[in-house]
Amino acid sequence: MAYRNGTYVAFHAEGSADPTASDIKYYRMMMAWRAKDGSAFPFYNSHEKVSAVRDTSQAETIKRSLRARLDNSKNMVLIIGERTRYDTDFVPYEIGYAADRCKIPIIATYPGQGVIRNPNGLRSYWPPALRNRIDEGQVSAIHIPFNRNAVIGAIRQFGPNNRPLGGGLGFYSDEAYRSFGLL
Repeated sequence: MAYRNGTYVAFHAEGSADPTASDIKYYRMMMAWRAKDGSAFPFYNSHEKVSAVRDTSQAETIKRSLRARLDNSKNMVLIIGERTRYDTDFVPYEIGYAADRCKIPIIATYPGQGVIRNPNGLRSYWPPALRNRIDEGQVSAIHIPFNRNAVIGAIRQFGPNNRPLGGGLGFYSDEAYRSFGLL
C-alpha cells in the first residue's frame, strides 16, 4: 500500500499556458499559502512531483503520472470554477481514480463562493464525473469556499480514515465557519 501523505490538487487548466486564463491561478494561490507558512500548512505538493510530464507526454503517460500521485495522496482538493464542468480529459479521470480506486475524500472548493450550506445548490458547477458519483453515493466529499482557512482545515481533517459526513454532500457547520473567520 502506498504511503499516503500528500494532498492532490485537481483543476481545469483549459489547455492554456496563461496563468490567468484558467483555474491554475487558484492552485498557484495554494502554493503561495504554503510558501508563506509551510510548516503550518500540511500541503504536500503531489501535483508537481512530475510536473514536466504535462507538456511533453502522451495522454497515457500523463495518466500514469496522475495515478502515481493520487496513490500517494490522502485527499484531493478539487478546485471547481466556472468552467470545470466542461473539462473532458484529465479532471474527470482524476475524480474517477480518486473516488473509485483510491477511495480518498474530495475537498470540493469553489472560488467566489461564501459560506456553503447547500452543496446541491452548486450542482450546475460540477463536472459529470463528480455529479454522477455523488448521485450514486460513490464519493465522500465536503464542499467549501475557496478560502485559505477552510481549505487548510479540510486538508488537515479529512483523509481515507476520516471522511466528511454527508456522503458526497458534506459541508461545514456554522461553528466551523466561525473558526475560519467566515461568520
